[in-house]
Amino acid sequence: MKKFVLPLLLVGALFTAPAHAQEKFGVKKTTPGTAKANNNAYAAQPQLSTLGWVGKKVGGQHNGTVALKDGQMLVRGNQVTGGTFTFDMNSIKVDDIKDADYNGKLVGHLKNDDFFSSEKFPTATFVITNLKPLKGDANGNNALVTGNLTIKGKTGVVSFPAKVGVKDGVASASGVATVDRTKYDVKYGSTLFGAAADKAIDDNFTLSFNVIAKQQAQ
Repeated sequence: MKKFVLPLLLVGALFTAPAHAQEKFGVKKTTPGTAKANNNAYAAQPQLSTLGWVGKKVGGQHNGTVALKDGQMLVRGNQVTGGTFTFDMNSIKVDDIKDADYNGKLVGHLKNDDFFSSEKFPTATFVITNLKPLKGDANGNNALVTGNLTIKGKTGVVSFPAKVGVKDGVASASGVATVDRTKYDVKYGSTLFGAAADKAIDDNFTLSFNVIAKQQAQ
């Protein structure tokens, strides 16, 4: 196993909301327990959503995708108030390796117990617990998203800037999250757990996501 990349979690963008128009585009500070009964559940669209991953090690990196299985965004008026998303860990793909044999070996390694134990833990989840308006972000992000990420049965808190909005019956969010894999019992190749420095895989991996959810017919 020469390099590592870890997949996982989350949400996509139909448009970019300028900082001064956060309310217009549906960003409102929310905290656990603030969601009310009049929230509408917008169904996530796996065929329109993407989740990419990048994992690095000394001298290189790998990248690929993992599929969104299902999920929903909670919407009140024109504001996103929460969301829950499930990812299919058996759908892990590696995009940068073109040799079929090498690609298959890496995918198999990512699915085994050294990494994600996909047979034992076929899904990973992300549950939004907080949305906070974000101003002046250089990348145009209009919200700081915080939520509970569960991988291999272990849950940790993850926060990241994102573009979030609601328009014409479609809720969307996109962004890049950084995740410390060792917190989820994915320790293979980590110097913290004995790997030699010249063979080390970065403990942090990044997720670039684009998730779209649509309002359902009444």
